[in-house]
Amino acid sequence: MSKTAVFGYELLLDLYECKPGACDDLTLCYNFLDEIVGFLGMEKQAPPSIFKSDGVRFPDKAGLSGWVPLIESSIVIHTLSPKDFITVDIYCCRTFDRKKAEEFCRRFFAPKKVQAQFVERGLNYHNETAGSNKELAHK
Repeated sequence: MSKTAVFGYELLLDLYECKPGACDDLTLCYNFLDEIVGFLGMEKQAPPSIFKSDGVRFPDKAGLSGWVPLIESSIVIHTLSPKDFITVDIYCCRTFDRKKAEEFCRRFFAPKKVQAQFVERGLNYHNETAGSNKELAHK
């Protein structure tokens, strides 16, 4: 039995005890988002956007959040400065090299520990009956 194609693939990386200052470095995190796209052979829809959290109002959420939209989907980063913790989500509508992506993150942020999860998205997207409930939406 052949495996049905899925819509996309999502790699979720949790980076613990990253190098000091990485979580607050706008340039480093922007460059990460800008460079990982080409490194993985993906295509940008637009340049990355990155934002700094208000560490005074939300001290436990101090850090950065950034996103780069892709033709294939997106790459997202969130940093939490109080614990030198970074999360990276790479979502792509085609296969990509997970090990290469993880190594890229390791080189940029030098975490002491990395936890990874991999998810196949849209398991029924290519199924012929996936859109057969359209009449229910109009009732």
